Amino acid sequence: MFSPARVELVRLRLGLTKLGLAEKLGVDRKTIQRFEAGQADLPHHSREQLLDLSGYPETFFSKAPPEYPSAEIVSFRSLRSLTAGSRDAALAAGALAFELDDWICERYDLPTHSLNPERVTLRSPAAAAMQLRAMWGIGVRPIGNMINLLEANGVRVFSLVEETRHLDAYSLWRNDKPYIFLNTLKTAERSRFDAAHELGHLIMHRHTGSTHPRAEAEADAFASAFLMPEDDLRAEIRIVRGLHEIIQKKRRWGVSAAALAYTLNKMGKISDWHYRGYCIELGKLGRNVEPNPMQRETSQIWSKILMDLWRQGISLSRVAESLAIPERELRGFLFGITTDTSAPAKAAPLRAVN
Repeated sequence: MFSPARVELVRLRLGLTKLGLAEKLGVDRKTIQRFEAGQADLPHHSREQLLDLSGYPETFFSKAPPEYPSAEIVSFRSLRSLTAGSRDAALAAGALAFELDDWICERYDLPTHSLNPERVTLRSPAAAAMQLRAMWGIGVRPIGNMINLLEANGVRVFSLVEETRHLDAYSLWRNDKPYIFLNTLKTAERSRFDAAHELGHLIMHRHTGSTHPRAEAEADAFASAFLMPEDDLRAEIRIVRGLHEIIQKKRRWGVSAAALAYTLNKMGKISDWHYRGYCIELGKLGRNVEPNPMQRETSQIWSKILMDLWRQGISLSRVAESLAIPERELRGFLFGITTDTSAPAKAAPLRAVN
């Protein structure tokens, strides 16, 4: 038996409507509607076509119904411009990531989270950012690797390879675990800001929800303060001599030139007139072009896990086979890491669960 819930998940990952899937499988829309409603079986010939179309193994379709990230508690950026299809495909990716995460947690003892929203006094997003920095013991110094910082503090971070410019990232809590999903098709600087933005949602909006009108602005303000503490900015940039200096200095904080210019304008370091001019100049480069770009961040946790599995003779393809999930889907969650990637020398050892 093919599970209707599993077929629906694959349909969403393929970005297809019920009509679109029906056309791909050579049946009418009502056949798919009845099947997903549990009112009829999927014709045998359609099952074969679905396997060929999706690349998912047959065993995937007989598994228990998946657990999706709840759309009501998920924080989506750019929600107004995000199509329903892109949103649903990203949520379906989350459902697959949960299965990978559960498989890993059965085998490894990963860091527990140190996010305590109840200990953060929400006087302002900037104050919340500085409180969290103090709780994590990083003061006002620049953050070298945002993904590693999140993982060290128990945030589960997965990459997404959704080909849409309107999907930046999303975050949620599940079983008292914080999750962040990052679209890695953005620039490295944008991805860092997205990660800090979602961290803001996790810490500020866990109990209030992230759909209220000010939530996105609050998360942006949190991200700016978390990545660019005002005391450090004032100490490093006393006078702005031009856009070239912003492009040079931005590497210290791992942010885009536009984000640094915006923050300096808000601090009164550059005038509105100069800020508008800088925005025009940066805009001429193109939407996804960042001057003086930084290297894309990756994950220590996934590097260590994949290396340890490799030492046991367990390849990613074997993990995919065990989960009955295509290897391409798993690779999409792992920031492009392969099994021959060694963990950084300073990384703490990963403890396997006996």
